[in-house]
Amino acid sequence: MKAIIKPRIDLANRTSLESVIPLATPFIINVDPADICNFQCKFCPTGDRELMRNTPGRNIGTMSFDLFKKIVDDICDFEQPIRVLRLYKDGEPLLNKNFAEMIRYAKLKKCCDRVDTTTNASLLTPEKSLEIIDAGLDRINISIEGVDAQQYLNFSKFKIDFEKLVENIRFFYEHRKNCEMIVKINGDILTPEEKDKFYAIFGDITDGIYIESIMSCWPEFELNDVHVNTEVGIYKQEIKEVLVCPYVFYSFSINADGVASACYLDWARKLVIGDVGTESVKEIWNGDKLRDLQKMFLRKERKAHSICGECGQMTHGMPDNIDQYSVELLSRI
Repeated sequence: MKAIIKPRIDLANRTSLESVIPLATPFIINVDPADICNFQCKFCPTGDRELMRNTPGRNIGTMSFDLFKKIVDDICDFEQPIRVLRLYKDGEPLLNKNFAEMIRYAKLKKCCDRVDTTTNASLLTPEKSLEIIDAGLDRINISIEGVDAQQYLNFSKFKIDFEKLVENIRFFYEHRKNCEMIVKINGDILTPEEKDKFYAIFGDITDGIYIESIMSCWPEFELNDVHVNTEVGIYKQEIKEVLVCPYVFYSFSINADGVASACYLDWARKLVIGDVGTESVKEIWNGDKLRDLQKMFLRKERKAHSICGECGQMTHGMPDNIDQYSVELLSRI
């Protein structure tokens, strides 16, 4: 197998947040090209079509290119480029017809060190792949939802030509130039034999490969017939709860309609901190709404928060722990 077994995030070479907070420039900004998806995965609120119809601010569709350009231009106002512009949040990015042009514009404006995305790859035709690669995408994470067409239908309610999917992923890999490629799957639904099959199918057509574990990360969303792994976290790490959410100190998200959320898991739009239609990206990052949320976490009041109190990310998905620095960090901000 050519691929390196590694998760989609770097768990080893992380910045010690306690040494850099508060940040004048965020490390990561998630920008959602589309808040809709062609899949209906059991673990994801976006896949629940009825829920989305009844959630204010959802089913917006795709982000307009003019709005995206405004966001990128705003990001250029920071003192330095952000580390990552992540073209992904709630939906399937490739549903946006301007996706390649979004990449190209961000790279042209030099607003970030890296542009990456996460996709289910169902729309990753050879033509689309060449457009994305030519535009300058730096990294692509591909989410695989089964090792055959029947598993896709059972888990994502999507009828896929599995052989064509593999062929298209292979095409991207063979033409990727400098774009890093990670393929990952939800492993708790697989038998040991199916895990071997996953490695056999994708192990030679990607740079990195990983079998993740199931976690419940979406606030106020019950997983549909999917059981959370109670032994290990999403990246096989020890399950351990933190009180201070580290994400709000180095990242935030901009939804397809321009409304900004403090958290990339804010599917229900209940952690809104601004709107790029009426504010600049920099104003939102330095705004009182985000700062008040940061202070709440540093006072270790998360468990009493109506949205963040039961967040599964704080137990099963934590790459950083700054709990012990909360008093010092509170005095800084």
